[in-house]
Amino acid sequence: MPFTLLDTCEFREEIRKSRFITLAAPITSAAEAMAFIEQHSDLAATHNCWAWKLGAQYRSSDDGEPGGTAGRPILAAIEAQDCDQVVVLVIRWYGGIQLGTGGLARAYGGGANKCLQQAEKRLLVSRSEVSCSCSFSELALLKLRVAEVDGLVLEEHFTANGVDFLLAVGEQQIEPLQRQLADLSRGRIVLERR
Repeated sequence: MPFTLLDTCEFREEIRKSRFITLAAPITSAAEAMAFIEQHSDLAATHNCWAWKLGAQYRSSDDGEPGGTAGRPILAAIEAQDCDQVVVLVIRWYGGIQLGTGGLARAYGGGANKCLQQAEKRLLVSRSEVSCSCSFSELALLKLRVAEVDGLVLEEHFTANGVDFLLAVGEQQIEPLQRQLADLSRGRIVLERR
């Protein structure tokens, strides 16, 4: 079962006079990953190498290091830690001593691995989209029940009669949630799969 991070985490180390800072964060889109990289990259550093993974999508960059010595080891660390929906940025300030291709791969991959190991993680739950409608008086209870099953409110639209929702709910939670919402609304709230 894949995991994602709860929050941004950081790991620092020095290897043969080169300083490395590794930053990792949860993401929900490729654009969010690129924005994180752009925001946290240090232009004064020698290299800003990165990788991100989002389901079947992934990207990595060696940022001037020899090909395959930075981005791929970072991506391998993400996969080794069974992480998904994660971006990792490793910033390096060159210290004057060559590390060699093996040393670079160990430094970048090792920093990413250590950063991800110490990060707080949560299990990624596969969710299905369902829609439903409720009255204004049922709104707070509906949101509470969705949160209790670790569901997400993707969209909510207020209408003259109440609120229309698009929800993301774990497959195993759809039936129990349907029963709770039906009890709450005397059968008016019905979850419809998208």
